[in-house]
Amino acid sequence: MAATKKTAKKKSPADAIGLLKEDHKKVMDLLDSLERATGPRRTKLLGQIEQELQIHTTIEEEIFYPAWREAARKKDDQTMYYEAVEEHGVVKTFLPEAGSGANNEELKAKAKVLKELVEHHAEEEEKEMFPRARQVMERDELRELGERMEARKRELMGKT
Repeated sequence: MAATKKTAKKKSPADAIGLLKEDHKKVMDLLDSLERATGPRRTKLLGQIEQELQIHTTIEEEIFYPAWREAARKKDDQTMYYEAVEEHGVVKTFLPEAGSGANNEELKAKAKVLKELVEHHAEEEEKEMFPRARQVMERDELRELGERMEARKRELMGKT
């Protein structure tokens, strides 16, 4: 029975939005751990977070966002698209800074700021962009996007 549960956990999400939400949860869990970590554990977590965020932003920017932009025609939707892209840029700029600091308190503060940046971005996507995407995109399109994103993730992780 344990094997069945393990298999179920590895099952791909039903669509692009499910995949992106899983990514958000994974990164947020890593960021929670980072806030409490010190020494080599902190360094390892920062590496994991950086890899997860790079892969996540790549699949969003290469696959999901262009499809979203094509499907969403309202001015507010276009604004949401550009804001999401800019937020990725802020996180990418800040990420290298998150691992440097003169002392443990500075490192904790940087970890908290990184977490808040990612949390804000994920929350906006999950409360605004994703529900709107479900309105303007067909279910089959979201599934196909999810398959493409999953394949791209495997490629980026070197698991092709």
